[in-house]
Amino acid sequence: MTNLKSLRTIIFIVTTIFIVSPSSCSRAGKIHPHGKTLIETTCKNTPNYNLCVQSLKSDPASSVADVAGLGLIMVKVTAAKAKAASNRINQLLHRGRVGAKQEKALRSCAEMYKVVVENDVPEAIEALKKGDPKFGEDGVRDAQDEATYCEEEFSGVKSPLTRENNAVRNAAAVTVAIVRQLL
Repeated sequence: MTNLKSLRTIIFIVTTIFIVSPSSCSRAGKIHPHGKTLIETTCKNTPNYNLCVQSLKSDPASSVADVAGLGLIMVKVTAAKAKAASNRINQLLHRGRVGAKQEKALRSCAEMYKVVVENDVPEAIEALKKGDPKFGEDGVRDAQDEATYCEEEFSGVKSPLTRENNAVRNAAAVTVAIVRQLL
């Protein structure tokens, strides 16, 4: 009888270890080999680890997301940063305290960010949802490029959008790196 109890205990322990073993977990909040979560493992392969981890962990859906899901979350982060840049542009234009050259650059940037929010981001989201990461990458790269072009519009004058443009570029760079992991 004692041997039977011992055998049951050993079977229970082995089964429990197998069920909760790190290598059997496959979602973002779960532990993967080497004690890393999918978020940490994915973000290690991006140009800005801290931004990546912080952005993904701020979304509760990341704890159950796969790499494609993490990519979608980062597309939404990029979109939020682009919308913030667009809002800042509108604030600056409505204040009316900008020179003619800055106003021209701001109006150009407004058009660029309109394209990001209305075309590039939806294109990237749709592509990732359909399982077409290359097309998704293209949409995010376009957003990244528009932020760069916006900053360049201010050549010769101080850009009031440097912080916002950098935020969009950095988020987009992380997003592109995650999406490339799907290729």
